[in-house]
Amino acid sequence: MTVFDIDIDALAGGPADLGAYRGRALLVVNVASRCGLTPQYAGLQALHEAYADRGLVVLGVPCNQFAGQEPGTPAEIGEFCQVNYGVTFPLTEKVDVNGPGRHPLYAELVSTPDAEGHTGDVRWNFEKFLVAPDGTVAARFAPTVTPEDPELRAAVEKVLPA
Repeated sequence: MTVFDIDIDALAGGPADLGAYRGRALLVVNVASRCGLTPQYAGLQALHEAYADRGLVVLGVPCNQFAGQEPGTPAEIGEFCQVNYGVTFPLTEKVDVNGPGRHPLYAELVSTPDAEGHTGDVRWNFEKFLVAPDGTVAARFAPTVTPEDPELRAAVEKVLPA
């Protein structure tokens, strides 16, 4: 089983079908609209635009577990992302990334260490997981690592299929 085999719904409802991304690189990011890191949406959109033609998909996963910073309905989240950041990358349903209700997607992701060796629970909004085209988790980045960070971009370049 890989990330591409996990079921998760799209923000607007219905399955997000991660299997459709098999063979592409996937950057999974737990997002929130009322966080000090929320401006990273702009960088994520730029990253999506810069690498989409080469096989990268940015996947935003709303989560309200960190200080209640994603309280909106799916419609409110979608509108916020579109109006404020022009987000065109896919967004999933709001899920838990930690604790007993942790979504299976995050159960698969969190054993991967970041550059400091951190594994386990997601620390805050905008933690990033890079999934290779074969579905293996290739890298993990702390929430403060921005989409513009050279190390993140180098990791993306390394796993791009095209």
